[in-house]
Amino acid sequence: MKQENRTVIRLAAILWIATSTASLASAAEDIIRGPYLQQATPTSIVVRWRTDVAVVGRVRYGPAPGTPTSTVTEPGATREHSLKLTGLTAGTRYYYDVGNTGAVLASGPTYSFTATPTSNAATVRVWALGDCGTKDKSDQVAVRDAFYAWNRSKRVDVTLLLGDICSGKGTDGEFQDALFNMYPESLRQMVFWPTLGNHDTYTKPIQYFEIFTNPTAGESGGVASGTEKYYSFDHGPIHFVCLDSQTSDRSDSGPMATWLRSDLAATPKPWRVAFWHHSPYSKGSHDSDTDLKMTGMRQVFARLLEEYGVDLVLSGHTHVYERSCLLDGHYGTSPTLTPAMKKNAGDGRIGGDGPYIKTGAARQGAVYVVTGSSGSTRGGSLDHPAMVVSLNTLASLAFDVSGDRLEAHMICSDGAVRDTFTIIHQATDLTPSRRAPRQE
Repeated sequence: MKQENRTVIRLAAILWIATSTASLASAAEDIIRGPYLQQATPTSIVVRWRTDVAVVGRVRYGPAPGTPTSTVTEPGATREHSLKLTGLTAGTRYYYDVGNTGAVLASGPTYSFTATPTSNAATVRVWALGDCGTKDKSDQVAVRDAFYAWNRSKRVDVTLLLGDICSGKGTDGEFQDALFNMYPESLRQMVFWPTLGNHDTYTKPIQYFEIFTNPTAGESGGVASGTEKYYSFDHGPIHFVCLDSQTSDRSDSGPMATWLRSDLAATPKPWRVAFWHHSPYSKGSHDSDTDLKMTGMRQVFARLLEEYGVDLVLSGHTHVYERSCLLDGHYGTSPTLTPAMKKNAGDGRIGGDGPYIKTGAARQGAVYVVTGSSGSTRGGSLDHPAMVVSLNTLASLAFDVSGDRLEAHMICSDGAVRDTFTIIHQATDLTPSRRAPRQE
């Protein structure tokens, strides 16, 4: 063989090896989970993602798309990436990209978030999903897409996951399938704030704690809980409290109840919303008269929440939609409910019996919503006397807080809105002109 031919062959081989190596290097740095946002505060947020091999991760960010002004880089190579972006200004929109020290792997207009607003004048849209991690993906997809169609292009500020985020054993793969593959665009634009469900805890170690970065030291508002099992956070005018009905002590003298008292006593926020997994009132696929976890949350924590003026309580576990009237003082089984415990027995609708009005005085009651049908329905007697609405229907819940008004909508998987209610703080004029415009 002539020398020049050998040289050509060697050059071709070198080029093939270099090209193949470059392709492998590119494939070896793929993002296989996320990015997703965690632990938001007015001045910081955590960005997490997973790559298929260990690399040194990097996030660049700034207030204008495509022009990052700040960079944060990991100290070493890893597959599980977690970087805190700092120096944010409350209420400001930021754009970010994710990659390694040599390349950007994920970027675009949907890679953005708004730093947590602090003003009580801020308007807030919240989306709540209960038991969404079903094995029947068609039902979960239908609920998701119905909400997206109803919401259109409006900004969602907070998403709450009410437990059973995956419906199997709580494995890493189940979380990937039911959460990360299901809501990728939403996850990279807002924090999904979770609570523990029973199905989220069956695999040891519990993957929930590996996946989420919940505040423990009051980073996101409220009093430090010292644990990721229960915590609180603020967003605009709302103080959110996440409780753990699955693994924590549910007694009145236990650490969670002790922390809850101090947390609610300290918050200056005008709106207070609590969420956990096991519904305190339900006659759906689980019966709150007989389920011990549901009973425990009702007997101890419903009482505490009402004492400290909580407005709305959200839960799942039972795979139906149920919504109470304005309720106060009912901690026994369903037959013990008396008319005096219904602070307002109406439907809470401006076009119906009228909204639920709370004047700010002590013991004004709360509305309890079971929205555990975001992934499947399982029926039940659906006859709890505290409930105004009881439906065996696939759905999620959305609510807006603006000024002195909270307006909630149940969005079903077929796109229909089959329940609405309104809570008003110290309001006397109910004309539509009083509604503050939503900030987009």
